[in-house]
Amino acid sequence: MTMTLLLSQAYEPLQVVTWQRAITLLWSGKVEVLEEHEEEIRSISFSMKIPSVVKMLMPVRMRRKAPVKFTRLNIFTRDGFKCQYCAEQFDSEDLTFDHVKPVAQGGTKTWENIVTACVPCNSKKEGRTPEQAKMKLLKKPKQPTWAQVVTVTIGLKRTPETWRDYLYWTAELQ
Repeated sequence: MTMTLLLSQAYEPLQVVTWQRAITLLWSGKVEVLEEHEEEIRSISFSMKIPSVVKMLMPVRMRRKAPVKFTRLNIFTRDGFKCQYCAEQFDSEDLTFDHVKPVAQGGTKTWENIVTACVPCNSKKEGRTPEQAKMKLLKKPKQPTWAQVVTVTIGLKRTPETWRDYLYWTAELQ
């Protein structure tokens, strides 16, 4: 699905929206198009390129900072898609999450007890603590305090080339 990056009036990434939502915002006069995808949409009377990056024309009132949701993707994002034991970077489908203190030893499913791990390291650690398995954690896990923008912009597998100039403050691109 073709997606569109929505920027604030100050060019800060707000969220990623569908191209249909971007067109609706454009036709209602709320955004201007900064970048376009190569694909076009066509009707009987006109055609236009699908917006890739749009900017709000009016200031946006930001909501209070909500806590970051405890999800698999956000755990991987917090840990930079790196195994917290061997420090290698992986695609999300090649990662698991690991309880630092195993459930069998009273560990809980919290930000402070879950880390990203590759399958070989997770298997090596088994049902032990890192100390018991003689494995060292890269960093102590904690609950992230990111702005909403980071979780949205980083969650895509392949970032469109047209977004790169607008994301350099908030995302590490591959």
